[in-house]
Amino acid sequence: MKKIADYRKLLDLDSKADLSALKSRYRQIMKECHPDKFVNDEEGLRNAEEKSKEMIEAYHFLVSICPETLDNQRPIYQNTIEKSNINDFDWKGHILTISFLDGSKYEYFNVPRNEYIKLVNADSPARFAKRHIYPKYLYRNILKTAE
Repeated sequence: MKKIADYRKLLDLDSKADLSALKSRYRQIMKECHPDKFVNDEEGLRNAEEKSKEMIEAYHFLVSICPETLDNQRPIYQNTIEKSNINDFDWKGHILTISFLDGSKYEYFNVPRNEYIKLVNADSPARFAKRHIYPKYLYRNILKTAE
């Protein structure tokens, strides 16, 4: 997905980078572009704020899809996809967003349009998703599960 590649490029990381490498690189970049370094330089401050916002967004996104994060959240995810029904779903630009009745919300990446159309037309979207979406596509949790 382009977003993932762009964020990795922004943080100068390859696809093999693990969570510790991601954290280390993020901290290093934030030390260089932290807005507090540009107290008397208005233009530098604006640029630093812009860059730091981009870095924070990229970091949080990459952390959310990192294998270590997904492994830690797998029990919650499994519980959601097995026990909670789908409340709503939406597809935009190869990203399928599914909201569940337990309050959680997940994004699935690189879902083709024809797969989304099959989901929409399925007699049971939940069953279709269990067979064709959940095991096949990279996902991330965008809303925490209600407790």
